[in-house]
Amino acid sequence: MPLTEFELIRRFFTYPSPGAVLGVGDDAAIVRAGRGRDLVITTDMLLAGRHFRADADPGRLGHKALAVNLSDIAAMGAVPRWATLALALPRADARWLAAFSRGFMRLARRHGVDLVGGDTTRGPLAVCVQVVGAVPVGQALRRDGARAGDDVWVSGTLGDAALALECARGRLRLTPRERAPLNARLDTPAPRVGLGVALRGIAHSAIDVSDGLVADLGHICERSKVSAVVEFARVPASAVMRRHLQRPAARTALLAGGDDYELVFTAGRAQRAALLRLARRLRLKLTRIGSIVRRGGAPVTVLGAGGRPMRLPRTGFDHFD
Repeated sequence: MPLTEFELIRRFFTYPSPGAVLGVGDDAAIVRAGRGRDLVITTDMLLAGRHFRADADPGRLGHKALAVNLSDIAAMGAVPRWATLALALPRADARWLAAFSRGFMRLARRHGVDLVGGDTTRGPLAVCVQVVGAVPVGQALRRDGARAGDDVWVSGTLGDAALALECARGRLRLTPRERAPLNARLDTPAPRVGLGVALRGIAHSAIDVSDGLVADLGHICERSKVSAVVEFARVPASAVMRRHLQRPAARTALLAGGDDYELVFTAGRAQRAALLRLARRLRLKLTRIGSIVRRGGAPVTVLGAGGRPMRLPRTGFDHFD
């Protein structure tokens, strides 16, 4: 039986890490740095033909390569500080590299991130970025803190990036005007760093939505030993998505598409007013989509029309599926 991505990690690369506060299994690792702060460290790799087309716009690729790592740092409630970049390149193309670096560094400067090192080599096109962030000792957000009775919240809207992919693969036909904002969500996601920092002391758990809402919320449930119930009608969708929600492909994109890089998090009911104030302050949509319940049955149940559980063709993206 083929291994899934997460089975592979659990079986072969999950070891005790006594020198770390938190090791393998979350959005990022946490190590104690002294002077009242922890360091949060994450790494992501993007491969041509798997995560992006070989002819992808290099400026947008530079942006996204850093953004997906910043999203992991945001999910931990940390402030990003340093990055390293490793590139495998079929050839040293100065124009391609100039555009890539502009996209990468524009986002880095926006978030106060210093590029401090890396590596380059000749080979099939691949991009690997590591980001190190800082958070006060003991204040990092984690996946293992969700509690029965918590609300489940999500930022922004979901599914647009996955809809863009469906269009690119010819599985869905939308107008050019509809596709433009979807492509922007896919190619230049906005990491929710400010939200992550603001959720310290409010959220009990958090994760970024990179593989799909149901799959990523399921990771919180697994680590926290709870289950979640989500109301489909509450899941936030863009205007384009709402116009096509009668299509099975759009519903799957909304719930399981991935590449959103929004944050899904849990918080006590007493925090509802505080979170609505936070949404206004950040000018960011925060939506309460469900609740955490005691463990039992599926990790995540999505309720559709009439409160009946929905059957999903898949729950999220897996690199080895």
